[in-house]
Amino acid sequence: MAITLADARMNTQDAVDMMVIDEFRKSSWLLDNLTFADVVNPSGGGATLSYGYTRLVSERGASFRRLGTEYSTEQAKRARASVDLGVLGGAFEIDRVLSNIGPAATNEVAFQMDQTIKSARAFFSDQVINGTKSTNDEKPFEGLSKILSGSSTEFKTAANWSAPADQAAAHDALDGIDEFLGLLDDTPSVLLGNKKTIARIRSLARRAGYYSRNENSFGQLVESYNGIPFVDLGAKAGTADPVIGVDSKTGTTDLYAVRLGLDGFHGVSAMGGQLVQQWLPDFSTAGAMKKGEVELGPVAVVLKATKAAAVWRGIKVTPAAPAS
Repeated sequence: MAITLADARMNTQDAVDMMVIDEFRKSSWLLDNLTFADVVNPSGGGATLSYGYTRLVSERGASFRRLGTEYSTEQAKRARASVDLGVLGGAFEIDRVLSNIGPAATNEVAFQMDQTIKSARAFFSDQVINGTKSTNDEKPFEGLSKILSGSSTEFKTAANWSAPADQAAAHDALDGIDEFLGLLDDTPSVLLGNKKTIARIRSLARRAGYYSRNENSFGQLVESYNGIPFVDLGAKAGTADPVIGVDSKTGTTDLYAVRLGLDGFHGVSAMGGQLVQQWLPDFSTAGAMKKGEVELGPVAVVLKATKAAAVWRGIKVTPAAPAS
């Protein structure tokens, strides 16, 4: 069974759970559109939150056959991969005196819940791109940067987007984008970048007549390049550093194109588990400090086909730092 956060919202009757799910969806295009396949059963003695799958690495071709001859043999190539699901989120503590100070919509509980949801969403986006599997520090799955490193969809053609483009430079940039998108096995579902790459794509889309804006279910405007949404993944949790960083020495950054789907890039979750959970502080019992938590998971992300995602490395978006 596969579900989205919108499906998870329909399956809950708790008003606060609905609010938390909506906040995750509103603050993250990726979480709102990502499908989670509930494929891991954590029950049973010794069971682990691990998921093994087969990734399509390269496709096979086809050809004509002369009568009286056989086809030459050729095989598509697959590779085994695995991920460990992890839970992520955060906790906060509030003094009972502060819990009811201010309007209900802006009191301390609502504020801390909102900020915890924001940080969990940012951390998930960071792990989708930059995650590195490690059992030592509880990093359960690899992100797209690691998965695509050295693959056939790692695009390294030089590009300079650091200054407003004249007509010729704009055409070169558009040609580069088309070549980059051509690495995928189908039209991508989204382009993922940072503020600088997204601003340049917006400019190029307007020049080429490929720019459009449409409202999502929350009334938010989603921008598209030739029908493909482009999304700024924002900053890492607790910092001002972008999820998709800019090299301070070279002024270069990366751009990702991803095709979402159960045969492409998708999430995995635990069977029977809730994708999102929250625990509000309980001020009805003794004790001055009360704890609240927000949690997403257990979840992970998987890439079922290498050509369902691509990364463009080394796009110059700022002038290089002067040599010291």
